[in-house]
Amino acid sequence: MQSEYGIIESKMKIAKIMMVSVAFFASLSMATEMDEKAKVYATVKTPYSGIAEITCDDPAGWTFDIKASDDDGRDVVTVKITSPAEAKPPRFGVFFRVSGAGVQNVWTSDIEKEKFQLAPQLWWKWSTKYRSQLAQNTPIAVAFNPTGVSPVAIACSEAFNYLEYGLYVDDRTCEIVGRCEFFVQPTAPLKEYECSVLLDRRGRNWAQTVKSCSKWIESKNAFVPARVPESAYDPLYSTWYAYLQDVHDKELEKEALLAAKLGMKTMILDDGWQKEDSKDFYSKTGDWMPVKSRFPDMKGHVAKVHAAGLKYMLWLAVPFMGNEAENYNRFKNMLLNEIVLDPRFPEVREYLIQTYERAVGEWGFDGLKLDFIDCFTLPDKDPALKDNYAGRDYRSLPDAVDRLMKDILSRLKKINPDVMIEFRQKYMGPAIRQYGHMIRPQFNRRRICSLRLTSGNTAVHSDMLVWSKDETPEGAALPILNVLFSTIQYSMILQNLPEKHGEVIRHWLEFSQKHRNALVKGEFLPHHPEAGFTWVEGEDKNERIVVCYAENACVKTGKSNKDVYLVNATGKKGMLVEFSAKPAKIEAFDVFGKSVGTLNSDGVFTRLQVPSSGYAKITW
Repeated sequence: MQSEYGIIESKMKIAKIMMVSVAFFASLSMATEMDEKAKVYATVKTPYSGIAEITCDDPAGWTFDIKASDDDGRDVVTVKITSPAEAKPPRFGVFFRVSGAGVQNVWTSDIEKEKFQLAPQLWWKWSTKYRSQLAQNTPIAVAFNPTGVSPVAIACSEAFNYLEYGLYVDDRTCEIVGRCEFFVQPTAPLKEYECSVLLDRRGRNWAQTVKSCSKWIESKNAFVPARVPESAYDPLYSTWYAYLQDVHDKELEKEALLAAKLGMKTMILDDGWQKEDSKDFYSKTGDWMPVKSRFPDMKGHVAKVHAAGLKYMLWLAVPFMGNEAENYNRFKNMLLNEIVLDPRFPEVREYLIQTYERAVGEWGFDGLKLDFIDCFTLPDKDPALKDNYAGRDYRSLPDAVDRLMKDILSRLKKINPDVMIEFRQKYMGPAIRQYGHMIRPQFNRRRICSLRLTSGNTAVHSDMLVWSKDETPEGAALPILNVLFSTIQYSMILQNLPEKHGEVIRHWLEFSQKHRNALVKGEFLPHHPEAGFTWVEGEDKNERIVVCYAENACVKTGKSNKDVYLVNATGKKGMLVEFSAKPAKIEAFDVFGKSVGTLNSDGVFTRLQVPSSGYAKITW
């Protein structure tokens, strides 16, 4: 299914957004036909991996202080650069070169290059480069092999500024090259800067390595994740795929009643509440007031959704100020480009915060879905340069975004201590966790698995679920089972839902809530990312949930010290199971959660006849 962002770009053809994107990607291709390899400025011996190279073509008066240290069996190279006066920092890099033995694939959070393939270490301008910054991805790359072992992983403490990073293979020697390159894009003048690069060669499980790298970045930056309210884990109904921008109060009040009956706890009012017509898709954004023809009484509408038994959240596109907005003239000189506000202006930040305070305080929304934060990017030439940053209290754009997001959460919590804030990929990772409570992927199973590894206890949500009204109950259940290890968001028009589909939703909502701790809060371990995650397991102190997604994948029950639920998401009857011991009982359940009898196993390997889109409960 196409993602929310994809629908907006391809179907609606957002001219303004495309202009932003073109400018952004053009800035990444300013290199000549082929970039020359940077000069080695210094080397440092590391405790475990030999020599690390620090590259810099032109230090331009900056002094480098380089240290290598041991962090729990991992190499850490720390680079501090200083200048006598504020100046443009030089482009530099930190490189490792280690054996490529035992490496077949690489995991990164860069969703635009999510292929798990090792790219060659070439210097062509169009060669694969993984990228991160405050509102884009996480600077971690983990190499692994089919056994799930990671011989080498790399992470960087830089969680704010634009960074190019990754693990690559030298196509001549088959060595693995770890690479982090700093200040590839222009940034505000500095006097000093410090960063650390981690190289992990301990050979641990790849998923555990991703988690430990994420925790290391969080620790190095002293990030404190936002406290997650329990309601952030409750299943949701979203209006987006169901209605797109065609939303109306009376229709949604009917849907709220049906959503509550099915077991959903929260509703998100997505795009469309603030506009009726515009020249371009987002040319009227920026005022953030309800259009009277659709929501004549927003406060009263929110009260009716609450009365149905649901919490209510509201969508807003944070950066945009369209040229048809009433506030455009006020902010037209405070933009990064034609449509994106510049949060380095304190007036911009205060206006946005007051807008969100109105939604939560005056209208009564329980939370906000804050969208498009990844559009806070500098064009080729920073507009602040022409007036020497006049009117701006921050020179660094990432620092200003950080200030904005922290102030939003702080001010909203004064109105509602349990306010919920949702973000989506690709703004994710340790820094983003400071500002919100829910992270949603673009697409589902694979990206949910990756987000679970980098998001700690932040609630990972599914992209909104839809399916054909002509699906069988088993087919309707498959989208649900593919997101079972996340907090599920639905986006069907519930008034048009076939009765059997409603039964499927109701059962699996009950299942997901009954087993919430094991599914979304406990220990989480996905298997074989290179094959699309063929099976996934989660557990708490009482039970283990195992979901199989590939017909011929062999799942394991694990130790026989807790109940095990084997969920069949293969699309066919039966799943291959390796038992740790002979079970006392195996009870099978169909797609509606109804018992269909017991199954037999010899306690070793069994093609267990679990119903399609059903599950088996194993007791020992």
